[in-house]
Amino acid sequence: MAGLEGAERQPRRSGGVTAAQWVPAADDEGALAAVEAFGSPADAEVELPSLPESARTARLLAQHAVFCEWSLGAQTTEHAVLLVSELVGNAVRHTGARVFGLRMHRRRGSIRVEVRDPSRGLPCLLPVRETDISGRGLFLVDTLSDRWGVDLLPRGKTTWFEMRVGDQGGRPGGGTSER
Repeated sequence: MAGLEGAERQPRRSGGVTAAQWVPAADDEGALAAVEAFGSPADAEVELPSLPESARTARLLAQHAVFCEWSLGAQTTEHAVLLVSELVGNAVRHTGARVFGLRMHRRRGSIRVEVRDPSRGLPCLLPVRETDISGRGLFLVDTLSDRWGVDLLPRGKTTWFEMRVGDQGGRPGGGTSER
């Protein structure tokens, strides 16, 4: 498991930050600015330029959707943000696209995150060794999500992952982002 062996069995040191202690700021100016500039991926697909700095924007948009709009927990938010970053990183590095799309869906008991790009090249889950310094993105997606896959489109593909979540969350006013 590429340096993650037994991580769930190791006791955490006191004073360290764990996922349960991590709380994104609900009124984070960066996330709000990103939503204002691009829209929420929970409402419709957001197109972002295929540039390395777009990974930060995608993380902020995902954080806002999962934590603020859907009121899901800090660990779910942290995992979703990490996996969004990995899929976006792959789209930016490996597709040669000018833009990519980010879309997030909230369903009863799960969330689904989709990254669409114009390349039909398929991502490949490779074996990961502890000494590897890159190539761990899909390993993380495979490890932290409940399901993931790729849907080929007439012009490109959508790489997606799904995570099970508690049903206590939801958008203010009780609605959810259903497909």
